[in-house]
Amino acid sequence: MSRNTLYDKVWEKHRVTELPNGQDQLFIGLHLIHEVTSPQAFGMLRERDLDVAFPDRTYATTDHIVPTETEKRDRPLEDAQAEEMLSALERNTGENGITFFGFESGRQGITHVVAPELGLSQPGMTVACGDSHTSTHGAFGSIGVGVGTSQIRDILATGCIAAEKQRVRRIEVEGSLGEGVYAKDVILKIIQELGVDGGVGHVYEYGGPAVRELDMEGRLAVCNMSIEGGARAGYINPDETTYEYLRGREYVPEGQEFEELKAYWESIRSDEDAEYDDVVTIDVDGMDPLVTWGINPGQVIEVSEPIPAPEDFETGTERKAARKAYDHMDHEPGDSMLGYDVDVAFLGTCTNGRVSDFEVAADVLAGNTVAEGVRALAVPGSETVREQCEARGLDEVFIEAGFQWRRAGCSMCLAMNDDSLEGDEVCASSSNRNFVGRQGSKDGRTVLMSPAMVAAAAVEGEVTDVRRFFDDRARTVSADDVEEVAD
Repeated sequence: MSRNTLYDKVWEKHRVTELPNGQDQLFIGLHLIHEVTSPQAFGMLRERDLDVAFPDRTYATTDHIVPTETEKRDRPLEDAQAEEMLSALERNTGENGITFFGFESGRQGITHVVAPELGLSQPGMTVACGDSHTSTHGAFGSIGVGVGTSQIRDILATGCIAAEKQRVRRIEVEGSLGEGVYAKDVILKIIQELGVDGGVGHVYEYGGPAVRELDMEGRLAVCNMSIEGGARAGYINPDETTYEYLRGREYVPEGQEFEELKAYWESIRSDEDAEYDDVVTIDVDGMDPLVTWGINPGQVIEVSEPIPAPEDFETGTERKAARKAYDHMDHEPGDSMLGYDVDVAFLGTCTNGRVSDFEVAADVLAGNTVAEGVRALAVPGSETVREQCEARGLDEVFIEAGFQWRRAGCSMCLAMNDDSLEGDEVCASSSNRNFVGRQGSKDGRTVLMSPAMVAAAAVEGEVTDVRRFFDDRARTVSADDVEEVAD
């Protein structure tokens, strides 16, 4: 087993005892809840007449079912089930003294966007939420795990869960990212190399030059999709990038207390001589942008590559999955994803719904317009992200280009509100899953890609290589420069 990794250290600091069944009782330092998976857990507490053990360590927001159109946010919500879930969350948090970031707070948004931007997620923590993408918080050097309703009940009642320690795989990401290639491409490459089941029984420790170069929002995107690679969690050791991101945020102490915390954060980093259960090296030098071609995140290629034929795969299971993807996505052997028609462009989610994601997309959209017939949605990951984007004028860029500029929520990532694919529409999406039916239509088709690639697809009405937008701009600048010299 691993030794002296961040995972080992954080686990031991939060391990209460070994349970009779061999699992560990693990204390949870930060518990995040939302409207979909928590009502039943609160009901279980009421049945047993139990109080919430640590309301000060529990924070709630609403994200999955919320409308992203302003006019549909009036209460009661049009969707009766959504209104029931939201009302239950308001009641449960109010009765138990839990902080709730609702519509009126100005800080509502996707759980895994809100907690990091407020400084709730910090290095060395154990973080739990009734949502699989809790792995996001590992970007700070914490251990974030998704939990089920019964575990939500346990955390509310005791502050702990029963858990089994995982193996630790170190993923060394070598090289540096070229123009038009982003953190989303890095995690898609990792999943391509290791597979959607490659991380089963493991947590992933991401490191190496390409990871160190990422800013915090890029690191959040990488850790977010650890679960798509089968890992229980994923994390990055904290460093100066982490500390500078946290400094000054609402829930982060200041002054001497911050410096003391920083010393602790440094101490929980993996040791130089840490032992891992497995080490994998992945080279991203010279890598092209990636897009999915199939119906799981592991069916992914660099945009310059042809779609692999079912016969190219080694196992019968992989060949069967490829044939299913071919049928659903309407591919033929030898096809390219370049030129694949797009009906919808969706930018947002807990993977890519942060300010930097909208900045890179706006850079592509500036001076361009969405192709005729393409429905384009820009959905900030939180109301704070929305306000920051609007302060920069990014909303105007999106609106002028033909995007709908929406309010914060999960939106078309899983279509639990009105934002949904219709029929067999193809969506260029910055989300994290391309499963059949994920975006609301059993015939809908999802192509995962980076925010910049989504913007490029929206403009072209088809999957395209975003780097040509930068190349075109470079050629335009060069021509202008020549004219200036001639003048």
